[in-house]
Amino acid sequence: MSFLSATLARVKPSPTIAVTTKARELKAAGKDVIGLGAGEPDFDTPANIKAAAKAAIDRGETKYTAVDGLPELKQAICDKFRRDNALVYTPAQVTVGAGGKQTLYNALMATLNPGDEVIVPAPYWVSYPDMVLLAGGTPVIVEAGMESGFKLTAEALEGAITPKTKWFIFNSPSNPTGAGYTRTELKALTDVLMRHPHVWVMSDDMYEQLTYGDFEFCTPAEVEPGLYDRTLTCNGVSKAYAMTGWRIGYAAGPVDLIKAMGKIQSQSTSNPCSVAQWAALEALTGPQDFIAANNATFRRRRDMVVEMLNAARGITCPVPEGAFYVYPSIAGCIGKTSEGGTKITDDEAFATALLEEKGVAVVFGAAFGLSPNFRVSYATSDEALKEACTRIQAFCAGLK
Repeated sequence: MSFLSATLARVKPSPTIAVTTKARELKAAGKDVIGLGAGEPDFDTPANIKAAAKAAIDRGETKYTAVDGLPELKQAICDKFRRDNALVYTPAQVTVGAGGKQTLYNALMATLNPGDEVIVPAPYWVSYPDMVLLAGGTPVIVEAGMESGFKLTAEALEGAITPKTKWFIFNSPSNPTGAGYTRTELKALTDVLMRHPHVWVMSDDMYEQLTYGDFEFCTPAEVEPGLYDRTLTCNGVSKAYAMTGWRIGYAAGPVDLIKAMGKIQSQSTSNPCSVAQWAALEALTGPQDFIAANNATFRRRRDMVVEMLNAARGITCPVPEGAFYVYPSIAGCIGKTSEGGTKITDDEAFATALLEEKGVAVVFGAAFGLSPNFRVSYATSDEALKEACTRIQAFCAGLK
């Protein structure tokens, strides 16, 4: 009998973390590697946020807090939802966790029973299906391909719902594609959900503030108020505020669900880092002007990466509405052989050969549930992105 839990056999390590770790190891060994796998901004955390953390330390704010968040931070989160999303919550409807991932995991652990199904559109963030499996549920993967802009259609959602469906996980703008749903597109989905009152909505809005051009963000409970009582609206400070390492995420929803999530957290991590919570309070209540400046940089990088990847032979790269990822197709590369002799049988072979032969680390599409593609994070310097895309062009040009 194995000492390890059988639960572990149902899940796999995060491929995005694996790619980032591999790139770091190769760099440490002296290899010339450009890593495009990490999903975090290369900007530093704003000075006012860091100052708030230092001030909290100086005040002695280093003790336990309430299990699921400081009252002051919960109130700031309520204010944010009212201001930005026209959603009215009380602090009792808010939970704060050690990153957005923990809030999603807590919700699944608190609600799923064996046999419960969770609809996960693909491409998906790599952790969604595995968290469902860890919580004892069954992920139901529904493809949303490039022909639909990587967005789930109402017909596909309707077709995936069964009497066993408990959650629908929604992510816009998306990791890994950057695709953002317009209000009209989202309304089509919420109309479907209104016909199935047993299905709850988990809306992962982590990239809410990272959008470009005329695109306007919206979230399910805002678009369809009838879903308010069965929606968990999730967000955090990691991406827009360049605070990935501070590990603060939050969510708002029905009181009973929030209490159940708090029970899970009380027996796992207990409260998130006290100092990080005070920093998050400053993030949500302090100056916001740097977000637009950072977005301008991201948009410039996006446009450069899309143009250069579309110039690579065999690659097609759509223009995303938000986040800081592109998700190009390599359909034109499948079946060819690299200069180093690797047969490009799938996107994992493509990514492996690209790393070994050109020193560019990307995450292969199968990790996100849709192939043949790969994900590029353009949350790194212009110089690194230009060099990486030049190497990708050279790699593709050498395929025969």
